Amino acid sequence: MGIYLNPDNKGFRQAIRSEIYVDKTGMIKYTNKCLNTEQKYICVSRPRRFGKSMALKMLAAYYSRGCDSAELFQGYAIKRDKTFLEHLNQYDVIFLNMQQFLIRAKNQEVTEYLERVVIAEIRKAYGELFPEEETILAAVLEQIYAETGKEFVFLIDEWDCVMRERQESEELQKQYLDFLRNLLKDQSYVALAYMTGILPVKKYGVHSALNMFSEYSMTDQYALGEYTGFTEREVKELCARFNMDFVETGSWYDGYMLTEFRHVYNPKSVVEAMRRHKFSNYWTSTETYDALKPYMEMNFDGLRSDIVRMLGGECIKVNTLSFQNDMRNFRTKDDVLTLLIHLGYLAYDSENEEAFIPNKEIIREFENAMSVGGWQEVMRVLKASERLLEDTLNGDGQRVAEALDKAYTEVASILTYNDENSLSCAIGLAYYSARKDYRLIREFPTGRGFADVVFLPLPHTDKPALVVELKYDKTVETAMKQIKDRHYTQALERYCGEILLVGINYNKENANKPHTCAIEKVNWR
Repeated sequence: MGIYLNPDNKGFRQAIRSEIYVDKTGMIKYTNKCLNTEQKYICVSRPRRFGKSMALKMLAAYYSRGCDSAELFQGYAIKRDKTFLEHLNQYDVIFLNMQQFLIRAKNQEVTEYLERVVIAEIRKAYGELFPEEETILAAVLEQIYAETGKEFVFLIDEWDCVMRERQESEELQKQYLDFLRNLLKDQSYVALAYMTGILPVKKYGVHSALNMFSEYSMTDQYALGEYTGFTEREVKELCARFNMDFVETGSWYDGYMLTEFRHVYNPKSVVEAMRRHKFSNYWTSTETYDALKPYMEMNFDGLRSDIVRMLGGECIKVNTLSFQNDMRNFRTKDDVLTLLIHLGYLAYDSENEEAFIPNKEIIREFENAMSVGGWQEVMRVLKASERLLEDTLNGDGQRVAEALDKAYTEVASILTYNDENSLSCAIGLAYYSARKDYRLIREFPTGRGFADVVFLPLPHTDKPALVVELKYDKTVETAMKQIKDRHYTQALERYCGEILLVGINYNKENANKPHTCAIEKVNWR
């Protein structure tokens, strides 16, 4: 066993011995399916701390000739698959952590340093099969394959770190991509190439330098959706095991919506919340808000408005196809939003092609980024939201209307009212602080239509539920009548407790006091 050639299984062994290990070995069934096929090139991009490196350690333990891992997989999903023994520890594995090479190369060329140290290790096992003066890794592997027929599995971690940390050096990036293409593309010695990073494959011009790779990203994880984060079933099991509330866990860490799995949870945060028995910002605490702030402040038309709308609970249409898969070249606001999806600050609904803020943890990160400049008017609305909720719970419709008037004045330059949908977004923003105790659901299905906004209290609170109906250029009486006539409260059949009916109207002709509000209290069972 070695460092780069045929690593041992220590990394995976440590993972399964941890207090919390969620079985993701079923992914190996898919990589086995891809071995020695046109689909053998796999590029998986996910946000940081979403289990990318752990997956690579698992694959190394499974494929590497440098260890005997049969006992490590006992009791896990892959053990039940018919391909388990066929490929177990049968390949020469080359494991490359590009972050380490980038750090250690210093003034040397990254790829030159990589080839030198990896070839030095390969020479210990296969030195008699290639000339001592050979310095090109691809040439070394070609000769080994020609002499022995042995195939290699390539596992590349942090493949995109050159793009992220050397953003200004286009030449270095191109050289690095050419190196990977020469090493991997159309090479007979490649049985499987699995690489991970935060960004999908970098594009240059019309074509990608690594166009042989199938990409599995946060805009389309395809067959690997189950292994992107924790699924709803997995989180329910953890909540039961650690006696943590499942609904509250979802409000904090759920929201990364994929095609098949509509509820994907942040694994880092869930693990920490279970271990510490406390909900908090665990994923975002691993990096400062400075990572988010520069992108929020980019001067693209409509970007600020879109961010405010998402803070208010709205989903925003986004074209993810123009993004060049780097962190430097942005042409439109869609490129910025797409990057935020890949970084994990936004979630993406591929069916509707919409981006949104996924959960409470991420909402707080946006708040932190806004608090340090450029968003003062929005921050004033957010800070006033605590009092607005208090006035609502007290049934003070007049004070609620006055607070909404003030909130509208603050954000009028960013957010324009033109229909009930934009009004709904503004209401979500004005009631920002309610997310501490409520789950906000827009367009809540009632059987006889949709309530505009429903505030469902989280289990740890004793607050009433709110059913909010919004009207644009009508009356609050119309709003309240619709709630009652369509029996919106019956949709809360699983909820037992007090309900507040809230009708809000916006009158564009009344510039001084455009909002009116009525609040009624009812008891449900």
